[in-house]
Amino acid sequence: MKLKFDANLEYQEQAVSSVVDLFRGQAAVKAGFTAPADAGTTGMPGSENGFGNRLELGEMDILKNLRAVQLRNGLVQTKALNEEQYDFDIEMETGTGKTYVYLRTVFELNKNYGATC
Repeated sequence: MKLKFDANLEYQEQAVSSVVDLFRGQAAVKAGFTAPADAGTTGMPGSENGFGNRLELGEMDILKNLRAVQLRNGLVQTKALNEEQYDFDIEMETGTGKTYVYLRTVFELNKNYGATC
């Protein structure tokens, strides 16, 4: 059996752009943080510095972006949103490349907004 990988499948690109477009208008932000060394797996004493993500978009910005993504994908428009509802997901059939879409989405969020995992 020969496996063939295509990194430019339209439905995968649509999934990635749907997530990336949800954050349209977000400035690339790098917010520093310090975490105790015992919070990680390094085993080194003291603390380690890193970068966290800080969402600068407000509720109305996210809602506007969400509605645009929903409209583009033929989905029912969300009427209202609150910060507790910032829980979005990607749903795809088995064997359609979810892992690739998730990884590519992470890279695109980093490229566009400086987001880190």
